[in-house]
Amino acid sequence: SYDRGSTFNVFVGKGQLIAGMDKALVGMCVNERRFVKIPPRLAYGSEGVSGVIPPNAVLHFDVLLIDLWNSEDEVQVQTYFKPEKCSRTVQVSDFVRYHYNGTFLDGTLFDSSHNRMRTYDTYVGIGWLIPGMDQGLLGMCVGEKRIITIPPFLAYGEEGDGKDIPGQASLVFDVVLLDLHNPKDGIAIENQQVPESCERRSQAGDFLRYHYNGTLLDGTLFDSSYSRNRTYDTYVGKGYVIAGMDEGLLGVCTGEKRRIIIPPHLGYGEEGRGKIPGSAVLVFDIHVVDFHNPSDSVSITVNYKPANCTVLSKKGDYLKYHYNASLLDGTLLDSTHSLGKTYNIVLGSGQVVVGMDMGLQDMCVGERRRVVIPPHLGYGEDGVEGEVPGSAVLVFDIELLELVSGLPEGYMFVWNGEVSPNLFEEIDQNHDGEVLLEEFSEYIQAQVDSGKGKLAPGFDFEKIVKNMFTNQDRDGNGKVTAEEFKLKDQEAKEEHDEL
Repeated sequence: SYDRGSTFNVFVGKGQLIAGMDKALVGMCVNERRFVKIPPRLAYGSEGVSGVIPPNAVLHFDVLLIDLWNSEDEVQVQTYFKPEKCSRTVQVSDFVRYHYNGTFLDGTLFDSSHNRMRTYDTYVGIGWLIPGMDQGLLGMCVGEKRIITIPPFLAYGEEGDGKDIPGQASLVFDVVLLDLHNPKDGIAIENQQVPESCERRSQAGDFLRYHYNGTLLDGTLFDSSYSRNRTYDTYVGKGYVIAGMDEGLLGVCTGEKRRIIIPPHLGYGEEGRGKIPGSAVLVFDIHVVDFHNPSDSVSITVNYKPANCTVLSKKGDYLKYHYNASLLDGTLLDSTHSLGKTYNIVLGSGQVVVGMDMGLQDMCVGERRRVVIPPHLGYGEDGVEGEVPGSAVLVFDIELLELVSGLPEGYMFVWNGEVSPNLFEEIDQNHDGEVLLEEFSEYIQAQVDSGKGKLAPGFDFEKIVKNMFTNQDRDGNGKVTAEEFKLKDQEAKEEHDEL
């Protein structure tokens, strides 16, 4: 048979062999080698075979059994590893991805997906595979390893495949299942950790910041936001991410952790992408850091309000307050308490982000409140490098400690009483008809010190006075004359008359 380059294939005990060989082959194992001596009466007798075997010849055979099967055999399945957790097994019409080594019964390798470094991807139970493999894959879990032995009549039969598999060959497949899904599958969500307090859940159109680990079903990691040390930031429900993630991110709470399992038709499809193979089921373990909607405004929650709360903060007031600033997940960003001093601003003057200007309105001394500021009213998409992440929702816990009432809008200085009719002459102390900046500054300082006038609180004295002087110095020569000098209400009247 070696000279012919093909095995001898025959049924045993059915008269297809000489009597001695029929008896000699019984009880042999695959890969067993026997030396068989057959007397003439159990071989070709007194006649022999013309030109080949003489009469009354004793025959010697050196036999190596390569393969054996019975027409009543079925597919044999031997599982040698099965994961502890197996939430789903292969069913008819499922699509699977698996690796395999294919050998004959004697151990000879005829094919391997490992050598091609690519899984075998196919539907199960609908005729895309040889019948024995269609049967052998049913009931497998992802991660399971099994040996599937298939008789030839459930494989490639009498003819073989015309290439690597001879006729009447039994096949042995060592299979590890990496992935499975059904074309009818939707996403699957496993809630791993949901905060006790969840005032709001995400909806289509919200902007989310979340961390994730992305793996295949067999646990192979293909991407992680943690490794980049930066959240993934996106709108949900608007097509900015794959369809399965768009759906899986709806209805989450800030701080929630969930697992989202996405079939390939809702992921990266048959083609895959980058490290993601074609037809792969994706598993995302996500942690929602925060979310907001572009239509959100500042949210204010009053935690404490004094019994006497009649003077409320307004634009132009000078405020001193303490705060703790954090992200929605509780990460502390900054605190005046740790600095040991208050934060001082003029409300509505642009010294803080717009959301904080809004959050400090109508507050009384001693009041404590929580102010939640969406990023478009905070530090926006860019954030503050090294301090505030981009697109972050900010949480400020505030206590107002001091309030100095500001001046009416547009005024940097007001009189507390009647204005002198000879105001210019009082400022022009040397009576030369011209007021210099030094004279003007000394006069304003004297009025403030005596309580006759009041400057806008919270601003630098010299800057305010210089600004007031510049407004009066209409020709810009560094001197103010009587003709140039006008009070603000006089300017307003003149403008009205001109209109």
